[in-house]
Amino acid sequence: METLLSPRSLFPPLTKPTSKSSSLCRPISSLSPKPESPPPQNLLNDAKQACAVGRRRSMMMGGLLMSGLMLSEANLPTPAFALTPVFREYIDTFDGYSFKYPQNWIQVRGAGADIFFRDPVVLDENLSVEFSSPSSSKYKSLEDLGSPEEAGKRVLRQYLTEFMSTRLGVKREASILTTSSRVADDGKLYYQVEVNIKSYANNNELAVMPQDRVARLEWDRRYLAVLGVENNRLYSLRLQTPEKVFLEEEKDLRRVMDSFRVEKI
Repeated sequence: METLLSPRSLFPPLTKPTSKSSSLCRPISSLSPKPESPPPQNLLNDAKQACAVGRRRSMMMGGLLMSGLMLSEANLPTPAFALTPVFREYIDTFDGYSFKYPQNWIQVRGAGADIFFRDPVVLDENLSVEFSSPSSSKYKSLEDLGSPEEAGKRVLRQYLTEFMSTRLGVKREASILTTSSRVADDGKLYYQVEVNIKSYANNNELAVMPQDRVARLEWDRRYLAVLGVENNRLYSLRLQTPEKVFLEEEKDLRRVMDSFRVEKI
């Protein structure tokens, strides 16, 4: 596992070896005649996400095959062929938090959060960390937010505010899937919230007749948040991923959630 320090940190990064990879997926050109009408946008999005997941799976299997060929020559035991995800660790000693993330994700600057990483293949899959200012709010513990269920309602309201749209014919459906609390190995309390949000848009929002305004699914996403309190601040690690991708990568995404820690500064 590689450790990536915040640029503001005075300490050099620590390096730990781990393993996972990604690959490219070659599109197959169609030999059929020109279609009479373009496919719905939501079908194109589903195809892109399925292709992206296939790319990573293809690369992982390719890497596993190559590793197997090399390891077989060394007569290593069978468990050595097991596929192990690769993660890096990001440590911000200046602001007081750390987490692990997939090694192929890239940092995006100017995204509005304190730190932001994105999957280079599935662009709708990302993570960010935000925290409140101690000058405007002084949190002593997570209990200041109430129960995990109350914190979940707060998180959902924040998401809906951020995704508020002025476009005609846009409708958002949101629900809280789970809320929970846990005490991590650092002895601190963390809340975890999972939310699903679907966005629908009319194919012809200016149509006069209702039957001409057909609502179609634009996107269907899972939002995962981990909340922690330290340094009189409320810290929030937020993960976003399409629902179909979440089903494929749930284990890795939960590892990112469980790795989030807040530190005294």
